[in-house]
Parts: sequence; structure tokens; C-alpha cells
Amino acid sequence: MSLSSPVSIAVLAGDGIGPEVINQALKVLTAFGEKTNISFDFQHGLIGGAAIDTHGVPLPEESLTIAKASQIVLLGAVGDFKYDTLDPAIRPEQGLLQIRKALGLYANVRPVKAYEPLLHASTLKPEVLQGADMVIVRELTGGLYFGQPKHQGENDAVDTLVYHRHEIERIAHVAFQLAQTRTGNLCSVDKANVLASSRLWRKIVEEIAPQYPTVTVSHMYVDNAAMQLILNPRQFDVMLTENTFGDILSDEASMLTGSLGMLASASYGEGKAALYEPSHGSAPTIANKNIANPIATILSLTLLVSHSLGLPKEALWIDEAVNQVLLAGYRTADIMQEGCTLLGTTEMGDKIVEALKRL
Repeated sequence: MSLSSPVSIAVLAGDGIGPEVINQALKVLTAFGEKTNISFDFQHGLIGGAAIDTHGVPLPEESLTIAKASQIVLLGAVGDFKYDTLDPAIRPEQGLLQIRKALGLYANVRPVKAYEPLLHASTLKPEVLQGADMVIVRELTGGLYFGQPKHQGENDAVDTLVYHRHEIERIAHVAFQLAQTRTGNLCSVDKANVLASSRLWRKIVEEIAPQYPTVTVSHMYVDNAAMQLILNPRQFDVMLTENTFGDILSDEASMLTGSLGMLASASYGEGKAALYEPSHGSAPTIANKNIANPIATILSLTLLVSHSLGLPKEALWIDEAVNQVLLAGYRTADIMQEGCTLLGTTEMGDKIVEALKRL
């Protein structure tokens, strides 16, 4: 198989461990390309603190131009403690928010899967984790993070939680369509007993549900959802959430995989634009020590190959390569278990490339 021309991918490695994990993902993607006769054209740009250091802004125009031209963005991570004293409007995290807005990305999709070899890596009991396989669909453009007015004074502060019908409708359609391809169960998370925005959210989800007769819809308050994720994660298949709730719950869900270093992520918009990144942060305290787990970034490639390249069956090869390396007992520090072999970031990337080539 081959695509008609090199696939252009904007690579924004970012800060902290971002460049390290991105390098491993590029190795895996290159090996995948060799295996499938697909060539890639990697266009590199700066974002976050790395961009602030050289351009004074978290998202330079050059990086945005590359991203818009490619329509496929592979991102590492942004942020560092040394930028905490900057005006919030120009901190590294603004680069991520800006690129999401510029590309029209509104749907964040985070698969959460308990890998059999890692059932003992989590603090949860293996019998609770076994078989857990879900996707969290998080709205990215509304809610507390973007609502106006915002204000911080000496003795008071204001954040505004705003949602509009069209924002809820479009993210709900993403979740319903995804549920159709899985077991057909969708759980919409809200706080409708307290928040007006959640009552609107629930109302609109109920209005859309008849368009998807094969999908069973349930509703759950966010506090209960947080408990149920730990108590019985297997009950969930597709979880639909607003922005803030999804941010929190997806980090909690990382414990089902054993580590945030195992949690992939993709953000989609109305058109072809998509951004792929690990769910973890920049972890500046372990940067440049060759100990970061690159698997979350590598697993994000399965989403890239499936969605942006339109090769869902071939995307499973990357997931299987990761699984084989884990079955062979190789681990990075965050998922290390007794009797396993400890690998650094680079070495883990190499092992996954070797496994992919063997498939």
C-alpha cells in the first residue's frame, strides 16, 4: 500500500520531555512508513517555552503556518516551572490553546485501555482493571477555560462556565458516532443537579440520542463518575464530557493504564485538521534524563494512522508492537515491576520499532 505523495506532518516537540518522546514516535512512524511504503515529510516548528525563548511568544507564526499547511500535528508537551512568573496570556500553555483554536479543534479523544501485562503496575487491583477499554470524548472549546468574564483580584476571582448549543451538539455527535463503532454504550457526564450549563448539556444529548438508535445513552454526575472509574471501569465504553470534567477524569483514568505515560490523545475539528499528543505534561524535572515513557506518544500514532491516514487496520500494528514489548517484560521507570527489564526512553522506542518490524 502507498499514498500518492509524502504525508506532511507538523512536528512541534515543545518543552521538557516533549522532544525525547517525540523522537521515539518519529522512529516508530518512520518504521511504519517503511513497512507500508508510505513516506512522511516532517516539518519541525517551535511551541510553548521553546518558542518563548526564541520568539517571545508561545506559538510563532512560522509554527502555525506549518501546522495549517500540514493539517496533521504531532505535539510533544508544553510548559516549565520557569515560566510560571510570566503573564498568563503568554505562558507556554497558551501555545496549545492557540493552536487548537487556529485549527478549529473541538473534540479531544482519549482511549483508555488496561494492558494485560500492566495490570499489576497500577495501584488498583488487577481484577478491577482487567478488560477495561474505554474512550473519553472531551469538549475542548467551551466551559470554564474560555468563558468570559474572567477576573482575578486581590480578594476575589471570577471564572465563567459558558456553553452554547452548537458546541454541545457537535461534540455529542462525535461521541455518538464513536459509540456506534464500539459496543454502543455512551455515558454522558455532567453536574445537572447543580449547574445550568449541565442541564442544557443533558437536554441536548437527549435530543440527539434518537438519531443514533443503536446507541444506549446513560447520564452520570461527575462526582459519581470519578468514583465509578475506580470502582468499576469496565462499565464504561464511550464517556462524553465537557471541558473541565474531561480534563480531570481523563487524568484519573490514566491509573487504569498504570501511568499517564500510557495515555494517548487526539484532537479533531470540523475538517481534516487533527492534533496528536500524549496526555501527560512536559515533566521538566525528568527532562533530558532518558527516563520518560514514550509509549503515550507512540500510541497516539495509532490514532493518527487510523484517522488522518485512513488505515484503521494497520494502526493496530502499532498497538500490537507496544503490547508485545510489554509482554516481553520491558518497562520504563513509571511502569516498572519486579522481574521486568528497565529501559530508558530511547531504548523503549527501539524495542517498539523492532517489534513493529517483526509483525
